[in-house]
Amino acid sequence: MIRAFLALALSPEVTARLDTLALALPGARVVAARNRHVTLRFLGEIDEATAEDLHERLLGLDGAPFDLDLDGFGLFGGATPHTLWAGVVPSPALERLAAKTERLAVAAGLPPEGRKFTPHITLARLNRTPMERISMFLAENSPFHAGPMPVRAVTLFRSHLSRNGAEYEVLADYPLNG
Repeated sequence: MIRAFLALALSPEVTARLDTLALALPGARVVAARNRHVTLRFLGEIDEATAEDLHERLLGLDGAPFDLDLDGFGLFGGATPHTLWAGVVPSPALERLAAKTERLAVAAGLPPEGRKFTPHITLARLNRTPMERISMFLAENSPFHAGPMPVRAVTLFRSHLSRNGAEYEVLADYPLNG
């Protein structure tokens, strides 16, 4: 069994732009640059046969390359935020690509994704981070814009969980050749 997901790897320019942010939030666990991405479809724990079936289907992934832009920050967790993220500007091309990866995952035998697609880049996990500090970070770093970021492939990542958080390993890239 492997824990996996389909995502967009970040360009060096966007990675560098995110690295310039002062993410020194007390109690926050910053996501390492090598682990930042835009998730298209979380796959969860899948067996080798399902992974191979999905791989074969993704080899035929069609779609034209496109560009993405980042805009703004957001928080997951409501009144007690647990995650700080950078927003991805809505894009019909991104929506189509996410829908295609969803169809391929379901065709490979995975259950349909129950959550709405919300493209973002996780920047930090907020563990006991004071709300005042979060507000200060947002004020000091807004408005935030980055891009355009070229999207030329979908990447299949494997997730390795540890006490220090997840580490991601690239298993395969599927170029957009449309």
